[in-house]
Amino acid sequence: MKKALFFTIIGAMLAWAIYDFTLPGNSSDNPQSADSGEAVETGLAVGETAPDFTLQTLDGEEASLSDFRGKPVFVNFWATWCPPCRAEMPDMEKLYGNMDIEVLAVNLTDTEKSEGDVASFVEETALTFPILMDTEGELSSAYNVKAYPTSYLIDGDGMISFIAYGAMNYNQMVQEFEKMK
Repeated sequence: MKKALFFTIIGAMLAWAIYDFTLPGNSSDNPQSADSGEAVETGLAVGETAPDFTLQTLDGEEASLSDFRGKPVFVNFWATWCPPCRAEMPDMEKLYGNMDIEVLAVNLTDTEKSEGDVASFVEETALTFPILMDTEGELSSAYNVKAYPTSYLIDGDGMISFIAYGAMNYNQMVQEFEKMK
């Protein structure tokens, strides 16, 4: 009796999976790409469109991911108290200066002792790319950031092409950027 119940449940689950994967998606759930007509899903995986966001910069201005559509973007989640984060910042600055890519460094401000620590670090290291302040930790939660640093490489169409959990060096950054072309 238990075996029959077990196989019935497994069969039902398999049937549901087949049904679910073969059922055409609802067009309101999957936005269409204007160029190809293919479904483009927003999400956090490679091949999905990165969720848009807007944050205030360290300079007090607002910046959105969608502001940079048409250009590749390197989005990096970091904190001043994180040694690997600090170590990769000069390489990110070098990438920003040498390649045709935007860098958005999202500071995990809700984990910092003070915003002054962020400003001091940016000044000491002469960073010129935008520093976005995630003051409530909402964006890091939305992007499911669990390791510091975490970086997303996003192409000009807004698609995630690479995700790095942990620090990257300049050569790794360039290598992943080149793969997008």
